[in-house]
Amino acid sequence: MYTPAQTQTEPDYTFTVSARRKATNVPIFQFLRHYFGHLPLNRIESLFGFVEKSTLYGGRVFDQRELSDRDVRQLNNAGIGIRLPLSNHFVTREEYDLNRPLLEKYHRKPNSVIVTNDDLARWIGADFPEYRIDASVIKNIDNSRKLDKALEIYDEVVLPMTSNEDTQFLRNIEEPERITLFANAGCAFTCPSKTCYVSVSKIIKEQEDAVFTCSQSFKEREQLGMLDFELEPLIDMGFRSFKLLRSRPGGKTGF
Repeated sequence: MYTPAQTQTEPDYTFTVSARRKATNVPIFQFLRHYFGHLPLNRIESLFGFVEKSTLYGGRVFDQRELSDRDVRQLNNAGIGIRLPLSNHFVTREEYDLNRPLLEKYHRKPNSVIVTNDDLARWIGADFPEYRIDASVIKNIDNSRKLDKALEIYDEVVLPMTSNEDTQFLRNIEEPERITLFANAGCAFTCPSKTCYVSVSKIIKEQEDAVFTCSQSFKEREQLGMLDFELEPLIDMGFRSFKLLRSRPGGKTGF
């Protein structure tokens, strides 16, 4: 794991870290010390995880609340934001209106939302201007054409894990400060189809025909476990924001 040196000359880069599977009765700073104690606290820009249940979530099934009201308050008081993973593929205007109380509750800087559906991004941007709106990794923005389109809608874009190895693509990005790259990678790095994302979006909607799908059985030999990326070359190219996962038991993928 790349550990930032604490010096006066270090570049201004930060991390958004995973609160996935955090129990709400575990104090937030105890959680950070245990799982991300190698990071200086001022390098943690935000945590992403579930608050109250919402049909706007995507990517992972909602099992439990991960960030309590106390967690959010303490993080915000320390200048650390929360990132709401509102990355469901399927969103109607009526559903958005039903979720307004949730959006209003956390609508303050430095909090942000992670979005896949472009309509949802536009609605939140119009009604809740204090949020930074990030394009989810689920959008799989892996070339300049997709990126240019996304940057017209979103404040920042999370690129897929594989982009870390696409040096030509990264060097051609004119606004690296609007990009989040992964600091480490789990099973999505070698996944050939990423069918889980759309299936989870349907499951969260509680659709009767929703079934979880995963291409893992097709790529068992390709799984490399959790990988740590070398960040210095990315920092040298001007990238300043990194997403950091923590590994699940067994280490094949991350929370």
